[in-house]
Amino acid sequence: MAIVELIDVKKNYLLGKVEVEAVRGVSFSIEEGDFISIAGPSGSGKTTILNLIGCIDTPTSGIVRIDGRETGGLSDKKITDLRRDVIGFIFQSFNLIPVLNVYENIEFPLLIGRETKKKGRDEWIHFLIDEVGLSGWEKHRPNELSGGQRQRVAVARALVTKPRIVLADEPTANLDSATGEGIIGLMKKINRDQDTTFIFSTHDPGIMEIADHIIRLHDGIVSFETRKDRDHAGTP
Repeated sequence: MAIVELIDVKKNYLLGKVEVEAVRGVSFSIEEGDFISIAGPSGSGKTTILNLIGCIDTPTSGIVRIDGRETGGLSDKKITDLRRDVIGFIFQSFNLIPVLNVYENIEFPLLIGRETKKKGRDEWIHFLIDEVGLSGWEKHRPNELSGGQRQRVAVARALVTKPRIVLADEPTANLDSATGEGIIGLMKKINRDQDTTFIFSTHDPGIMEIADHIIRLHDGIVSFETRKDRDHAGTP
């Protein structure tokens, strides 16, 4: 079963008195464990699609179905629960909390509306810190980290709730090419090891090269879609 389905989805925005068609009848499905790139030029609808999948926005018409649930029929509480339990987010601007250290930034999503035992939580956070290569940096705050290290914290924070889907909006945009390649490799490893579904909005050719599913958008519609055999979709 597809973990994400969009069926004839349209999204319009009002800019002043002008109605803009950001997404114009998009349909596609994403299987669990996909490492997918949603590509296209600026203004093609990439971020809008990501916001619809992340339940940050709602479609003007059409169906968005996440983990078998049609988001249009869910209450605000159920949407919040879906975002918290199923979806993790990685942003190009990192969005770390400046006054919290590495450990605390990663822990933060677990402290919002869920009960977790301290021991199990601590073990899981330290596992993720080790997984993203930041052992020894637990007590450092964001302003003491490089851009690549901050993005690694953001990756660990996105994974801490054990989401089935991770949405990444231009996650390498603020990184140099070598650091970006390292972050992509890290996410591909996690995708392979944990079968976490990664959905990228990106211009980065490195992500598109190792993606096993690519959707290209142009002017709010799907202009091209291809799937690769996951075993031959590239290695980090």
